[in-house]
Amino acid sequence: MSDKEFDLIIIGGGPGGYVAAIRAAQLEMKVLLIDDRQADDGKPAPGGTCLNVGCVPSKALLDSSKHYHHVQHDYAAHGISVDGVSMDVGTMIERKRKVVKQLNGGLLQLFKANKIEFANGRGKLLADREVEITPCEGETYRARGKHVILAAGSVPFTIPNVEIDGEHIVDNVGALEFDAVPERMGVIGAGVIGLEMGSVWKRLGSEMVLFEAMDELLPVVDKDMSRAAAREFKKQGLDIRLGTKVAGAEVTDGKVKVTFTEGDEEKTDTFDKLLVAVGRRAASDELLAEDSGVELTERGQVKVDEHCRTSVSRVWAIGDLVRGPMLAHKASEEGVAVVETIAGQHGHINLDHVPWVIYTDPEIAWVGKTEKELSEDGVEYKAGSFPFAATGRGLAMGEAAGHVKILADAETDRILGAQIIGPSASEMIAEIVVAMEFAGASEDLARIIHAHPTLSEAIHEAALAVEKRAIHKAN
Repeated sequence: MSDKEFDLIIIGGGPGGYVAAIRAAQLEMKVLLIDDRQADDGKPAPGGTCLNVGCVPSKALLDSSKHYHHVQHDYAAHGISVDGVSMDVGTMIERKRKVVKQLNGGLLQLFKANKIEFANGRGKLLADREVEITPCEGETYRARGKHVILAAGSVPFTIPNVEIDGEHIVDNVGALEFDAVPERMGVIGAGVIGLEMGSVWKRLGSEMVLFEAMDELLPVVDKDMSRAAAREFKKQGLDIRLGTKVAGAEVTDGKVKVTFTEGDEEKTDTFDKLLVAVGRRAASDELLAEDSGVELTERGQVKVDEHCRTSVSRVWAIGDLVRGPMLAHKASEEGVAVVETIAGQHGHINLDHVPWVIYTDPEIAWVGKTEKELSEDGVEYKAGSFPFAATGRGLAMGEAAGHVKILADAETDRILGAQIIGPSASEMIAEIVVAMEFAGASEDLARIIHAHPTLSEAIHEAALAVEKRAIHKAN
């Protein structure tokens, strides 16, 4: 027998779950949000992986390390001389913790303001939309929801023969907590996490080696974008070894010995720290009772339809638990869409228009299709690109690396995809996402007046270049 009844129970307080909870409360639903994460002081720490050990803290460290790098390498060009520059890693880490703690507290205040019942504990879905809650403190109890949203997120993949000890061999959580700059650091995986965390510690002085099993860097973007990124990372001193497969790692005398194959040759290398960043998997373990009725895929994801409905009536799943990109903003919008659908509104999310971002320097962002995907699908398209080096603002900022590329349908001119590598790419990609969501054409972007001088003029010129009429570039 359930102890309490709710209009909606949400298991998982990450960017999918907590956003869904707030939207449901706005729609006057009685909501229970369950999340088991706690801070080091034992207090609740809602926000999921993104806020606590992912998106937010990594950006705090990226920002700190970028300031340090600029002081060392870039300020002289502006006539600014700085002597005796040093980095206090402890202060940097503490700042990161304060940012996270402030946001944790902000969420708890939002829950209170919206009259959301929050349970700091683990939730498990039973049969008939009943949920078992095991609090971090206190006795287990049950609650029933008219609707249930599963939003438990994801956990890092592990690889054979590489055991994470949290000190010498770490996952993304450990890489956020080093108390000193490693003299030499290895990273398994040159994806988003590997490149971002590798950039942090490289800027602070670590010799950085990234092992990537794929033969191509960032195969999800167009080749010209991948090549541009590889050039910039090489200039920064990131040693990215493509086509390299790690066979194992062991810790001896405080050092990590990594065994890997490069081509047909087996080799070894030694590091002070090793980061394992080979992707993430749905956190469906222990989420579902055997009689819950919710079906999983072979990969452990929760099966859902296009509206995030599971195999059980009025049980929904969102975010990293389900198909589609494992991105915080995708999870948030799925949460809103599900809640609005429950409320009888027209909840909607378009997975084709989800923007991706890598917060390296330069930043990398993209949305929609790549040239390779369009070619494989037999779609005729036009492409226009424009370099930041040809923008007045980019040169004035000293941020001239990279370019914008826009892909449009050859017949209708509708924008099919776009990629940006360069300064503030994470912010600028939104303009193109808006255009795509409204079925915009490259001509639409070309006709919009962009302020001068701005970085966004590169989008304007790339749109013009689709029809070979860019003003500040030889077509």
